Amino acid sequence: MARIVMKFGGTSMAGIERIRAVAERVKGEVDRGNDVAVIVSAMAGETDRLVQFCREASSRYDPREYDVVVASGEQVSSGLLAIMLQSMDVDARSWMGWQLPIRTSEAYSSARIDDIDADILSKAIEGGKVAVIPGFQGMTREGRLATLGRGGSDTSAVAIAAAMKADRCDIYTDVDGVYTTDPRIVPKARKLSKITYEEMLELASVGAKVLQTRSVGLAMKHGVPLQVLSSFEDKPGTMIVDETEFEDKDMEKQLITGIAYAKNEAKVTLTSIADKPGSVAAIFKPLAEGNINVDMIVQNFARDTGNTDVTFTVPSDDLARSLDILEQAKESIGYREIIHDTDVCKVSVVGVGMRSHAGVASTMFETLADRGINIMAITTSEIKVSVLIEEAYTELAVRVLHTAYGLDQQDDAA
Repeated sequence: MARIVMKFGGTSMAGIERIRAVAERVKGEVDRGNDVAVIVSAMAGETDRLVQFCREASSRYDPREYDVVVASGEQVSSGLLAIMLQSMDVDARSWMGWQLPIRTSEAYSSARIDDIDADILSKAIEGGKVAVIPGFQGMTREGRLATLGRGGSDTSAVAIAAAMKADRCDIYTDVDGVYTTDPRIVPKARKLSKITYEEMLELASVGAKVLQTRSVGLAMKHGVPLQVLSSFEDKPGTMIVDETEFEDKDMEKQLITGIAYAKNEAKVTLTSIADKPGSVAAIFKPLAEGNINVDMIVQNFARDTGNTDVTFTVPSDDLARSLDILEQAKESIGYREIIHDTDVCKVSVVGVGMRSHAGVASTMFETLADRGINIMAITTSEIKVSVLIEEAYTELAVRVLHTAYGLDQQDDAA
């Protein structure tokens, strides 16, 4: 017997027939003698519909009331799934986030989970009851409902799995696992049988949309084994596990695990800034205070003028707000003009093999140069290299890099 948390996304819950199929999967785990908790998202498109209602009601809506509205989609899904399970003679009931409770911070629409009191839930599951829980939501210390941000149901599932000390957290979605890259761009992309937490965290943070970044970080912190599976096909998925689950020979063999891309980037350049201590801080301090996440940073120094140009990237959704903040801080920063560009894309290669292999970055740079693809900015971590390129070259870059690192091969090194 195992204790399993099953999470189903919006496409899995899109209509009664799909909810019936979800119920059949849940019943299958129950029939195998497992203790089960289920986390559900709103039906596909429902959250967008509710968000639009809020915007139509007022462009300056109260975020606390916004959360009340958008969280209702998951409540509907959880109730319907509980009803469906009961019709199949499965002892199930729905639990709202406040009933457990799932306690969160007060950053409405982007709250973080502080803790979960899983005692009541654990006792119910041990008694044979299936708990159906709406994802994406919790309760603040003041007793108000708060949501975790888009994709937050993944985080809900991992947090509940950690609190319940579950043996595994299964994430059911519209893809059947984690691939070496987007198979819509590279048909030869391979599904990985397993991948490390670190690699998945990097891939999620640089554009792979399989899992929410926060959910992977939480799973790594608490050692929750994750499995990504298809809601629509009954076949093995991808396990996301600790690095110790890999054989040393596999780690040495596997240089690059995957390639991701993100088109939601905007490039910003501030020109003719005085090259002196404090100039760069004057740029990024007001952006940080505005909760703008800055990624790539490049500084170009002109010896003849003593000035420098600073280029960096921000999420494209935050571009307008970033420009406003920088305009207001123009006097303290002392730049001449702002140049911005949204026709850019970040392409990243990720793999734990980088730790023990030299030349990963040079392969990337040479491969792109051979195809005439210019690199505008670069950022690296221990297991990642990312470059900023023109958006028009995105698919070509992903394809040639996938081949350059030998990911087109049919054997699954992972």
